[in-house]
Amino acid sequence: MAKPVTLIAGPTASGKSALALDLAERDGGWIVNADSMQVYADLDVLTARPSPADLARAPHRLYGHVDAAEPWSVARWLQDIAKVLDEARTAGRPLIIVGGTGLYFRALAGGLSAVPPIPEEIRTRLRAEAAGTPAGALHQRLAEVDPPMAARLEPGDTQRLLRALEVVEATGRSLAYWQRQQGPVLVGPEAARVVLAPPRPWLHARIADRFRAMVDQGAMEEARRLLARELDPDLPAMKAIGLRELGRLAPDLAGLDPAIDKATTETRRYAKRQETFFRGQLGDWPRLDPADAAAWHRFLRGE
Repeated sequence: MAKPVTLIAGPTASGKSALALDLAERDGGWIVNADSMQVYADLDVLTARPSPADLARAPHRLYGHVDAAEPWSVARWLQDIAKVLDEARTAGRPLIIVGGTGLYFRALAGGLSAVPPIPEEIRTRLRAEAAGTPAGALHQRLAEVDPPMAARLEPGDTQRLLRALEVVEATGRSLAYWQRQQGPVLVGPEAARVVLAPPRPWLHARIADRFRAMVDQGAMEEARRLLARELDPDLPAMKAIGLRELGRLAPDLAGLDPAIDKATTETRRYAKRQETFFRGQLGDWPRLDPADAAAWHRFLRGE
């Protein structure tokens, strides 16, 4: 019997979507996105969102529903997925929640700190004040009002520095305080869980092949369209791997191969960071080697 909820985490290019599709077709389930970059409508090819063929095989939720100008967060994703969980329960459909953003899974199954909503006036004003300000100056400003958070954050992490400043100004308390206040757990221990843990050479080869396929599928044109919007470079969507490397290529494509190589290297580094998070934060989840076909099929059979 299918579990009401299955959680599939894993590094980029590890085969998560393929496993989710196999489960969805077997059980009549819905596939739900748990990847912080695949939420953006402007990033279809560059984030390897499900193809039209994939979408035809099973219903998908929370993919490409956010404009790149929106700084989406784990809290907003939790609001979205809570609605999908309710819809699935009403419809009697199992959910397969799949992605590479470990923080989403940790918040889903362990609860999220209950930071109050930040007034838009504060958010807008702080971002305007920060425009053109060196990140080191932002870090110093945070150190003056919230030393614990300043000690945690890197001086160059503008997005998180701004978030910490927003919280302390809006609430009068450090973000560290709010992070200790846990929100509700949306998915309990009854959910099936798995982390895909492929061999490193196998994963690296898939990453290289997939990025070249992205270029063939229009990643360069997608990158140029997004850069043409001239959005704030600190927005999460503007940090997509390959965006700047491909979007700034000359019309004659001079430098294409170095751009692909650089983006591939960055993707491998990102996959390593994902694996580190999964080992540290989801260490008790079962592991599955996607290169092991027999293990893959045993998982599908529920063994």
